[in-house]
Amino acid sequence: MRRAAYGLMIIAGLLLSGCGYNTMQAQDEQVKAAWSEVLNQYQRRADLIPNLVATVQGFAAQERQVLLGVTEARAKVGSIQATPALVNDPAAFAQFQKAQGELTGALSRLMMVTENYPQLKSDQNFRDLQAQLEGTENRITVARNRYIQAVQAYNVTIRTFPDNLTAKVFGYQEKPNFAVENEAVISRPPAVDFSAPASAAPAH
Repeated sequence: MRRAAYGLMIIAGLLLSGCGYNTMQAQDEQVKAAWSEVLNQYQRRADLIPNLVATVQGFAAQERQVLLGVTEARAKVGSIQATPALVNDPAAFAQFQKAQGELTGALSRLMMVTENYPQLKSDQNFRDLQAQLEGTENRITVARNRYIQAVQAYNVTIRTFPDNLTAKVFGYQEKPNFAVENEAVISRPPAVDFSAPASAAPAH
């Protein structure tokens, strides 16, 4: 009996390895790892925002609406529980992406406004924060691209015959992906009229 059971296990293992199961497992883990890196970089950006807002406020306190927009967008992002399960929930994923896109837009508007304040732009603390933010945005782009590629590979596998049959048996479903075009629209900053006289920046 034991030999028969052992033999069945070997046969089952061979069948599973030949029907895409192991590939799905490996690709699912790759998606999870890529998603964790996306979250790490988004969190890095969120951690920079309080100091950035405080620094800008020191020179441009009158830009209340823009500063409030960044603060509110960050709070909205923080209210979404970004768990590993989020990648299996299209609705929650879309909400997460929309919130991050709105925060990107708010930060873009803030950085455009700072062009009106030469003293702020020359402040070393602001320049350091700006460099960190730019570096983080680059890391976010890299992390997102890796996630996009991982999800694409996984989704192709579970939709391709005969692997799609295995996917149905074990409950593997398509994972939502970033819609880059939609986020680009969300994060597009509004036009700013730099010809209008800027308020004098207070001394720091």
